[in-house]
Amino acid sequence: MLNTPLSGAVTRLAAAGLATVLTTGPLVAETLKLAHFVSPTHVVNSSVVDPLVKGVAEDTDGALTIEVYPGGELGAGPMEQYVRALQGVADITWGLQGYTSSQFPKTMIVEMPGAIPEGMSGYEMLWNAYETHLKDEYPGTKPLALWVSEPNIIITKGREIRTPADIKGLKIRVSGAIAGAVVEALGATPVQMPAGEIYNSLQTGLIDGLITGASAVADFKLDEVADSYTIGPPLGHISFYLVMNQARYDALPEEFRSAIDAHSGIGLSRSGEEAWNARATETVEKLRETGDNTVIELTEEEVQAFAELTLPVTDRLIAEMGAEEVLAAMRGE
Repeated sequence: MLNTPLSGAVTRLAAAGLATVLTTGPLVAETLKLAHFVSPTHVVNSSVVDPLVKGVAEDTDGALTIEVYPGGELGAGPMEQYVRALQGVADITWGLQGYTSSQFPKTMIVEMPGAIPEGMSGYEMLWNAYETHLKDEYPGTKPLALWVSEPNIIITKGREIRTPADIKGLKIRVSGAIAGAVVEALGATPVQMPAGEIYNSLQTGLIDGLITGASAVADFKLDEVADSYTIGPPLGHISFYLVMNQARYDALPEEFRSAIDAHSGIGLSRSGEEAWNARATETVEKLRETGDNTVIELTEEEVQAFAELTLPVTDRLIAEMGAEEVLAAMRGE
């Protein structure tokens, strides 16, 4: 056979095809570790963790699995969740930006009272600004979901809060710096602690109350130690992340990365936020049905009394940060 340029090209193509057949086989199965610090019944599991785990397994025919370690099994400190992902203790972690507030100042703008306009969602705001303003707050990781809680409420034991004067001087648990600034504006003392410590702290009187979303009442059984819930004052929200170690993600085969991408991002974030709001609505309804709880729905005038103290906190913090452009990007302006 003559060794023409065409015959040589055919030979090379055949060899390349054979090499592809020899090297491309079934994907090697891999397992990722996902860690969080709450119980398997917490809303984060059904709304964020389970959809990611199931979706990735289905798209890869079980070749890529995500093993979940709840309740702090890979480390008990909730405030170290981001570091665990960064250091590879876990491949994926869930946590609150507020627990390490200094790392996420721009992200936590979404937590400020009045920051989320009517008709917008917190997860939309976070993803609107992620590439241009927030990405540098997540070094070494790939956010898989970013979202916020339902609006914060005031939860207390043995006292009812209807006016700012009622909360003045009390010790109020907060999740992070933004809520702390709001509490200070109301004349109370902020006490930062992880959610898992709230129950005992409220029961023993270490704190007088807390500011958080109503969903936390169900997730942490706070109705067993609290008895009054004030709904309506503009107190902001709580933000959350689900992040993956960037190097671990980059090292995965393309098929695995595609499966993760397909079941994360804005869709997974929406699932989390909608579930938090639904859990809050359900929780408040149950609290109303229980005879030993006081659920206070503030009137417009009572809401305004709080707003006069809390909304200026947002204006002040944005000005101090020089973050007007970040807030505008979040709002799509």
